[in-house]
Amino acid sequence: MSRPLEILAPAGNREMLGAAVFSGADAVYLGLTGFNARRTAGNFTPEELREAVSFCHARGVRVHVTLNTLVYARELEGLADAVRAVAEAGADAVIADDLATAQLIKQIAPTLHLHGSTQMSVHTPAGAKELAALGYDRVILARELSLEEIRAICAASPIECEVFIHGALCMSVSGQCMMSAFLGGRSGNCGACAGPCRLPFDASAGLAPGKPGKACHLSLKDMDHIPHLRELMDAGVASVKIEGRLRAPEYAAASVAACRAVREGQTYDEALVRDIFSRSGFTDGYLTGRNDGTMFGVRTEADAAATRAATPKARELFRRELHRIPVHFAAAFEEEGVKLAVTDEDGHKAIVYSEEAPQPAQKDPTPAVERALGKTGGTPFLCTGVTMTGTPGFLPGSVWNELRREALETLLEKRSVVKPHAVQPYLPPRFAAHSVGSVPALAARFSTVAQCPAAFVDQLRWLVFPIAEADKVPAAWRSKTLLELPRVMFGKLEAQTAERLNALPNAGFAGAVANNAAHLLLAKDWPLYGGLGLNITNPMSAARYAELGLQGMLLHPETAVNAMQAVAPLRDGKALPTAALCYGHIPLMLTRACPLRNVHSCAQCAGGGTLRDRKGRDFTVTCSAPGGAGIRTVFNPVPLYMGDRMTELPVDVAVAAFTTESPARTAQILALLTDGKPFDSEFTRGLYYTNN
Repeated sequence: MSRPLEILAPAGNREMLGAAVFSGADAVYLGLTGFNARRTAGNFTPEELREAVSFCHARGVRVHVTLNTLVYARELEGLADAVRAVAEAGADAVIADDLATAQLIKQIAPTLHLHGSTQMSVHTPAGAKELAALGYDRVILARELSLEEIRAICAASPIECEVFIHGALCMSVSGQCMMSAFLGGRSGNCGACAGPCRLPFDASAGLAPGKPGKACHLSLKDMDHIPHLRELMDAGVASVKIEGRLRAPEYAAASVAACRAVREGQTYDEALVRDIFSRSGFTDGYLTGRNDGTMFGVRTEADAAATRAATPKARELFRRELHRIPVHFAAAFEEEGVKLAVTDEDGHKAIVYSEEAPQPAQKDPTPAVERALGKTGGTPFLCTGVTMTGTPGFLPGSVWNELRREALETLLEKRSVVKPHAVQPYLPPRFAAHSVGSVPALAARFSTVAQCPAAFVDQLRWLVFPIAEADKVPAAWRSKTLLELPRVMFGKLEAQTAERLNALPNAGFAGAVANNAAHLLLAKDWPLYGGLGLNITNPMSAARYAELGLQGMLLHPETAVNAMQAVAPLRDGKALPTAALCYGHIPLMLTRACPLRNVHSCAQCAGGGTLRDRKGRDFTVTCSAPGGAGIRTVFNPVPLYMGDRMTELPVDVAVAAFTTESPARTAQILALLTDGKPFDSEFTRGLYYTNN
C-alpha cells in the first residue's frame, strides 16, 4: 500500500527543524556540515545530526540528508566520512548529486535510501529511468517542469518522483549554473552561491546601437504550487518539497501548514504564506505553462515589512506540536495498583505502575479515566482509545495525569532510540595520475557547421557539433565528429533527440557527447563521451561513468588543473582520455525563463540579446529555439584561454568551445591555439588555478 503524499520541509538549523516537525512535516531535509548545496545554512554536525534523527524518528518524521555538491579527488575521503556519519546517525536517505556520492553510499551504507538531487537536472522520462537503473530510489525533478511534463515523468518512472512545491526559483536550471563561481569565486555547485544573478542588469535585444537597455534583475518570484498540490498528487508525485533552508522557522511552519491543509482538502491562510516571504508575490508560470515576464520579481521593503508583521502569527503554528502518533492505553486494575500500558502502531510499548492502590469507586470511573488519558497536549501522541481490565477503582485525577505523562515519556524515549545503518569500509578509487608537460591534442566544439574553418579540420582531434547540425556535417568530417546532445530537453526535445539518434547510427559519425543522465539511455548504442553537463570532477564519478560506457570525458570547468591530474579512470588497466576547455565563453547559466522578456516578447525576438551588468560588461544571451520554446544560455563576457599554457593542462584533449564567434574570428583563435600564442584581447584563466 502506497503511503500518502509526503510533505518535505527544510531544516536549515535546529530551530527550523523543530518548527517543521511541530507544524506537521512528514519528512525534513537538512545538511551535514560540508558537502551540501546550502553551506551557509546552520547545518548539523554528526552529533547534532544524530540528535535530529532521534527527535524526528520519535515523531514518525523521516530525515533526508543533503550531500549534493561537486566533489574533488582530495575530498573523497572526507565525503566517505560524511556518508558514514549519516549512516551511523540512522538517517533515512541521502540526497546526492555526484555519482561518487552515490557510489560511496552503495559501498559504505547500502541500506540508506538514495535520492537524485535536483542538481542532476533530471527533467525527462529517460532521465528518471536512468536514475532508477543507477540504483536511486527517488528522483527530485527540475523546477522548470509543467504539470503535464511532471505527469509524463511520473507515469514512466520506476522510482518515486519528488517535486518542489514552494520557495525560491533559481534563474538557472539547477546543476547547470556557473555564474557565481566565475563572477565571484563562490561556486553554487559547491554550496556557496553568492546570487549575482539577482543584482541589477540592463537587458537589450534588437535595439538600435547606443540605445539604453531596460533595467532588470535575473530574479524570479518564488514558486507557489501549493494551490496545485492535489493536481500533483493526481499526477503521481510521491513527495512535495518546500525550498528554503536559509529562511526562518516561521516560513517553514506556514508552508507546511498550508500543504497539510490542501492535502486534506481544507482551506489555508494564503495571506500568511505570502506575507511570511515572497518576492512581490508568487509565480506558478512553469507549472501552468505561463512562462513570461510576469515570473520576474524582487524582494522589496514592503515584502520585508509584511514578513515582520506576519511572523508572530506564523510562530503560533509551532508553539505546540501536532498530535500525529496514534496510541492506545490499556489500564489493568490490580489489588496492589494500576498497570498502565501504552502502545503505538509501530509496536513500541511502555508500561508504568501506580504507587497507590485504587479505591472502591462510588460511580463508574471510566469516563474520568478516558478524559485524563486523552489529555496528550504537549506531546506528539494522539489517544485513539482506552481499554480497562479488572475491577475499575478510583484514583485521583493527578495520579492518572502522572501515569499518562510517565507512560508517554517512556514511549517517546523508546521511539527516540537511533537505529544506525551498518557500514562497510571505504575503498579509495583507482585512477591514472596524469603527468604535466605534454601538449594535449586539440578538439573544437562549434555551434554550427558554417562556423568551422575547413582549413583547420585536419589539425583537430575531434569536431563537436550539436546534433541538430548533423545533416550539414560533410561526409569527410564525420569520422572525427561527435554529436553533442542537448544539456536540457524540456517538452518534445527528448523525443526529437531520440528520433535523431535512431536515424543516424549508420551516418558515419564517431560518437555522441552525453550531457545529461538521460543520454546514457537514449544513446546507449553509440560510442559515448561525457560532456559539460555531467559535471565530472573526481576519479570515482569518472570511473562510474566509464563503467556506464563513456570512452572519454570533459572535466567540469570549475576543476582546477591540480585536481585534473587525479581524475582519469582506468579501464582494463588503461587510462580513459580526459579533456578540459582551453578556450571559450563559459555558459554561466541555462534558463527556461528568458531574461530578455523584460525587454520584449518572444514573438519579437530573433533569438538573443545582451545583458549588461553594473560594471558595464555585456553578457551574450542566446536562445535555442526563438519563439518561446527554447532554452536560453547566458555566456561569460570574457573568454577562458589557455593556448599559451597548454602544457599545464593535465588532460589528453584540450577543447576550444565556439559559440557566437564568426567563422573568421574562429579561425583566428584556432591559429593562436595551434601556435601556442597568447590571446589577442581580454581573457581569463577561469578557475584553473584555484585550490580544489
